[in-house]
Amino acid sequence: MPVTVDYRPLGRTGVQASPLCLGTMMFGAWGNTDHDESIAIIHRALDAGINFIDTADVYARGESEEIVGKALKGRRDSVVLATKVHGVMDDADPNMRGNTRRWIVQEVENSLRRLQTDWIDLYQIHRWDPWVAHDETLGALTDLQRAGKIRSFGSSTYPAHAIVEAQWAAEKHALGRFVTEQPPYSLLVRGIEADVLPVCARYGLGVIPWSPLAGGWLSGKYRKGRQTESARARFMPARYDLSLPGNQRKLDAVEQLAGLAEESGLTLIELALAFVLRHPAITSAIIGPRTLEQLEGQLGAAGIELPPEVLDRIDEIVPPGTNFNAADAGWQPPWLGDATQRRR
Repeated sequence: MPVTVDYRPLGRTGVQASPLCLGTMMFGAWGNTDHDESIAIIHRALDAGINFIDTADVYARGESEEIVGKALKGRRDSVVLATKVHGVMDDADPNMRGNTRRWIVQEVENSLRRLQTDWIDLYQIHRWDPWVAHDETLGALTDLQRAGKIRSFGSSTYPAHAIVEAQWAAEKHALGRFVTEQPPYSLLVRGIEADVLPVCARYGLGVIPWSPLAGGWLSGKYRKGRQTESARARFMPARYDLSLPGNQRKLDAVEQLAGLAEESGLTLIELALAFVLRHPAITSAIIGPRTLEQLEGQLGAAGIELPPEVLDRIDEIVPPGTNFNAADAGWQPPWLGDATQRRR
């Protein structure tokens, strides 16, 4: 029986994408090390109607891309495939990272090889680099697009002003432009509602938020009186250490949101995903399951409509535009953390 999915336009590209996008960060050394299990999860997502897969070169240093490549054999043509570039791929070589033409042109070939494909549908710059000019980055991406190696390109976790500057640079230099933005967004991380989402809507960018479950905070794992150890907590203590006031506020909010979900006849996961998908600027929410069970618990969220009274209750618990913890924003201005950038 065919699966019915209400696909959404990916910005102004004309491409139609499923409202849930399968993120693959947890496939490989960072999560599920069993390639066969990871491939089974990908196949289950595709069978459920998901046609959008997002990965990155830096996920387990290319292993995630390799798993995706193996999983898509014979199914590549029906998948909107996205990957990213920017992260450190060699600790010893300072040029095997970043947003320079030199690295982008080199690394896209590596991603194509690992993904076992001739083209990438959406090639994204994983983070903004203030020390690389937008036209340097956009020029390289435009050339790759004209060469047929990538179809479109986008940004990820860019601050609102950088999104605007990149649009201006594309117009000024007659270059291709970013057509999507991939920011962090969830019930607990709503900062982008203040500026990033309105800017994306203004320029017609598709928005594919990462971490709609707030890095596991909205999965049900983190509750009062329940101590949960995870690799993410060890890897990113600033986002999980409960001695920090922002994280304690997140825990308080989770308790209230869990109660609201129960009153609404939903799981906390369903409430979280349905909330993200409800915003009119959002195209697809990136889910990142590590197991098949986790995937099954998320698939049904795309069909849930939250009524206005539930959305109002959410706004009372987490005010619009609020980030409880600045570390959850995914990118911090380097000039705030580096005194030499403020005192010269």
